[in-house]
Amino acid sequence: MSDADASAPGRPGRRRSGRTTAKRATHRRLLEGMTYELIPLKNVHEQAAFLPAGSTVSVTCSPAKTVDDTLDLCATFAGQGHTTIPHIAARMVEGEEHVDTIVRRVNEQGIRRVFVVGGDADPRGPFTDAAGFLRSFLDRRPDIDVVGVGSYPDGHSAIPEQALVDAQLEKQEMIREAGLEGYMATQMCFDADTIREWLVRRREAGFTLPCHLGVPGAVDRTKLLTISIRLGIGHSARYLKKNRTSVIRLLSPGGYNPNKLVAPLASVAEELDIAGIHCFTFNAVDTTEDWRRKSLKKLA
Repeated sequence: MSDADASAPGRPGRRRSGRTTAKRATHRRLLEGMTYELIPLKNVHEQAAFLPAGSTVSVTCSPAKTVDDTLDLCATFAGQGHTTIPHIAARMVEGEEHVDTIVRRVNEQGIRRVFVVGGDADPRGPFTDAAGFLRSFLDRRPDIDVVGVGSYPDGHSAIPEQALVDAQLEKQEMIREAGLEGYMATQMCFDADTIREWLVRRREAGFTLPCHLGVPGAVDRTKLLTISIRLGIGHSARYLKKNRTSVIRLLSPGGYNPNKLVAPLASVAEELDIAGIHCFTFNAVDTTEDWRRKSLKKLA
């Protein structure tokens, strides 16, 4: 068969070429719209200087600090021209009056998106999971547009699978009833097939929220372990227990390239409604942004 025949309409060569082009375009779109997760550590301001202008920045809720510390950082980054998404950890909310304070600050700061998680801290008030806090938060009708929630392709060490499904559907319904948009961001998982199969099952179970892939950035492995220790020995132990497979992959010979996770999933992004990337930078914004720019150049 000639080259002309291979590229003719309806031929396998033309279809493969079209799929490859679409996959590259999706890969590029995901990288261009990436959200940068930052941790409230001493180097956060130094590393924030490497953010592209007008970035979307997701600020975690560190167990060693407070929800108000997270909102303070959001105010700082918003003042620098970035769009901010505060993580609100339910277990770090002290009570109903604290919910009032959080809603007031979110409204005053003009925050339009929040990300709600249960959190790993010991409960500081009545809330022990994301759904309980989210219900109280949304009852106050905060002036927001979007709510993000966590999801677990690799499962959760302390929560049965069916309980995860039920909780996710409950949060999805609360977001819908509030008339807001929502999304689910995946926790760390380094196996594209695991994420794809998990997302297929979730779609079949009635999950309609768009999915943002939780992707670790271009992080030095030694730096990752250092950050883990700085976050606190107890919390690090819990993290390692929950993410044993992911950590082993990070520390394996050959290291880790974020594109090995993003590229395979780009081909099913439209089908499974993968709408974005939530990048765990571990405050290595410099190397992560260098990787992103180089990747976009190759995809041009």
